[in-house]
Amino acid sequence: MKRKHFLAASAAIAGSAVATPALAQSVTLPFDNGERALAAFPQKRQLIVLSSRPVQLETPAHVFDAGEFTPNDEFFVRWHLPDVPTHIDPSAFRVNVHGAVATPVTFGLDDLRSNFEAVEVNAVLECAGNSRGFSSPRVPGGQWANGAMGNAKWRGARLRDVLAKAKVGTGAVQVRFQGAERPALPTTPQFLKSLDLAVAVNPNVILAYQMNGSDLPVLNGYPLRLIVPGYFGTYWVKALTDIEVLTEPDQNYWMKTAYRVPNTPNYSVAPTDTGFATVPLTNLTVRSFITNFTDGAAIGAGRKTIRGIAFDGGTGIRSVEISSDGGTTWRPTDLGPDLGKFSFRRWTATFDAQAGQRYVIASRAVSNAGEGQVQRWNPSGYARNAVDNVSVSVNS
Repeated sequence: MKRKHFLAASAAIAGSAVATPALAQSVTLPFDNGERALAAFPQKRQLIVLSSRPVQLETPAHVFDAGEFTPNDEFFVRWHLPDVPTHIDPSAFRVNVHGAVATPVTFGLDDLRSNFEAVEVNAVLECAGNSRGFSSPRVPGGQWANGAMGNAKWRGARLRDVLAKAKVGTGAVQVRFQGAERPALPTTPQFLKSLDLAVAVNPNVILAYQMNGSDLPVLNGYPLRLIVPGYFGTYWVKALTDIEVLTEPDQNYWMKTAYRVPNTPNYSVAPTDTGFATVPLTNLTVRSFITNFTDGAAIGAGRKTIRGIAFDGGTGIRSVEISSDGGTTWRPTDLGPDLGKFSFRRWTATFDAQAGQRYVIASRAVSNAGEGQVQRWNPSGYARNAVDNVSVSVNS
């Protein structure tokens, strides 16, 4: 990365002081080869570093216990290509809408803020490979633990309102998006993602210029990001510059080859399976996490509160259960406020910790659609939603 220019751009864009990414210390994630650096990048507190080119930063697990919404400076980062924007002039920034439309149009940030209704949606952004590091057998790809996700209040203009200004043609089938990131080599495919037209015109899909009440951080897609609630983060194109309406299904690499899963129940196959058909990965799976205990922790005896979060792909959470005996028996938890069907849902429960004992605490969620958590495996490690569990010992 051109660090000097990146730091200057960050300060100019965000209006805040930033510090040079600096190695502070390390952390060990709970799987083989889990040693990672912790570093503070521009506009970010210390995050777990998977790579710096492209930038991939994971949110530490303790952040999710602080509340339903993930702070901007602790929100995970995942770019696909190494050449990320290092300077953006917000006054000159434009997004072009073209293709199968009657009137190609170009919008600036002021246009989007002033000439379209501003809407807000609470939604979880999750990387398709979140928790990949726990796959067994191991699979290639970024070895994330459970921190390639976050929940935010996204504010912006509805995509369908922007498309309406361009007057989408009758033969349109998909809408394709491109951001400002670029490959290092000319042979590497540009990062392009497409949505079926029916998804693109859903009122929950927005072009966001704010995140948790502030401008987007540079590393999270400033100045404009596509928000597709309920879909995996690969569709949430950052630093959005181009919107193209298509009359044929997109055949680019990132749609036809990448981010695909087995066309099987739960996207699962055996590690020895080959030759299976695949489909594009789209909706999030139902998940729950324990947020106030870490695996291997020692705790005091007595009545303990267990806290956690749950979410799914857009129907909302029906229930969360916990087990303190490794899944032999289960009991219900108390759900917190419903902040929207795309948002984290908090839950709490209690259990009696007996001195000298060891407990395996697990949580499992069920969505309003009836989807539960399952043990799945595929060769890309996508859409993992196995039951989360932590082992704790009680001091004598």
